[in-house]
Amino acid sequence: MQSLENLSQPALEVAWPVQILPATMTTLPISVSADGDLGAASLRCSSEISKADIANDSGEDEHSLLRAFRTFSGAAASLEQAYGNLRLEVGWLRVELEKSNSGLASSLEENRRIRLHLDRILQALPCGLMVLSRDGKLAKANPEAARLLGIPIEGMQGSGAGIDALPGEVTGWLRCARDSGTEAEIELAGEAGSNRWLTARHAPIAEDQEGASVFILQDVSQRKQLEQVQQKLRREQALAEISSVLAHEIRNPLGSLELFAGLLADSGLDPERKQWVEHMQAGLRTLGATVNNVLQFHELPGPECVPLDVGTLLDWARLFLGPLATQADVLFTVDHSLSGVSMRADRHRFEQVILNLVLNSIQATPAGGWIRLAGRFDRADRGAVIEVCDTGPGICPQNLPKIFEPGFSTRASSPGLGLAVCRRIIEEFGGHIEAENRPGGGAAFTLSVPAAPATGSGGRL
Repeated sequence: MQSLENLSQPALEVAWPVQILPATMTTLPISVSADGDLGAASLRCSSEISKADIANDSGEDEHSLLRAFRTFSGAAASLEQAYGNLRLEVGWLRVELEKSNSGLASSLEENRRIRLHLDRILQALPCGLMVLSRDGKLAKANPEAARLLGIPIEGMQGSGAGIDALPGEVTGWLRCARDSGTEAEIELAGEAGSNRWLTARHAPIAEDQEGASVFILQDVSQRKQLEQVQQKLRREQALAEISSVLAHEIRNPLGSLELFAGLLADSGLDPERKQWVEHMQAGLRTLGATVNNVLQFHELPGPECVPLDVGTLLDWARLFLGPLATQADVLFTVDHSLSGVSMRADRHRFEQVILNLVLNSIQATPAGGWIRLAGRFDRADRGAVIEVCDTGPGICPQNLPKIFEPGFSTRASSPGLGLAVCRRIIEEFGGHIEAENRPGGGAAFTLSVPAAPATGSGGRL
């Protein structure tokens, strides 16, 4: 009966306290009763569970937990190692990033320094530089380019303006250099009336994907001046080479003419005809002197300067040149106030200058026109001023700077030496000669020569 009562009671539940095991623990804990008696707890369970079953279940659980803890311990160790490696990798990346940032900063600073250096070089270049983008817009220009062109092109940089915004002649010049691919020249008006010669060369910037190009401008005025000097020397050399031909072709006939003119003067002519012969003899002598001056143009002997009354010389010109003007149906007048004004000069050479200027006017003035030879005393410059003006066609404006150059002439039959010889003679006397066009038409030549104290009582300073 007692056994039946025991069987009817509910089965006892065995509960063990659960402990958290450390990762290094390799055995499972054993449950202990409240009073610490292991035997009493076993006896209370003996009726429900056999000792063998309990032992088997406990062993399997212990092995499962042990494997689980070992796996967890391994995973924790791997995770800890991976975290350590990650920290090392992050540290290495941080160092590399700092190095890269430092290198980038150094590179940017170096690029900035190089750009500033190149800008300073661009500003200091002795030639003009203009950089254009692919669409022809002005991207950059240095101060020398602005100075050469005389245009404030610095303000055009980055404004979208191109070479079309420059003056027409400059635009055409740059386009010529760009289209031809060769060096193009232009002559621009400079300061104080002096012109400047510039050259332009166009070139694309190599390996520039944006298609930029550059214009290089240079001032070649000195080179042009040297070329002009060389041309002048070549012309003078050519003139020297024909001197020997002139000597044989002109001198001999002139000598014969002078001889026959002398014989004619001694042939008992009436006074009027004899005066004509004397004029012819004077003209032959002047012509002979002119030929000698041309032949010796490069080695003119020193002039025989003596006191010369300018008024007397102009009166002689009226008598000598009047018949020639009348024959050409040109009115020739002489008007001066230089009687008694003295200067030191070679009479024959000064006569040559007057004859040359008046004869040129007679050739240029059409029938019915007039030629005026005038003279006055300039008290400010203390010299004599002589003017030869006419009603001819005048001088072409572009020829005015060149008419006194040896070899220059607008007439095919002229060697182009007359005005060059005139200028050289006047400069030997300390004066100067100028040419201009008259407002009413025709040309005007002005001679200015310094006066000298007259030897006679009627002279003036």
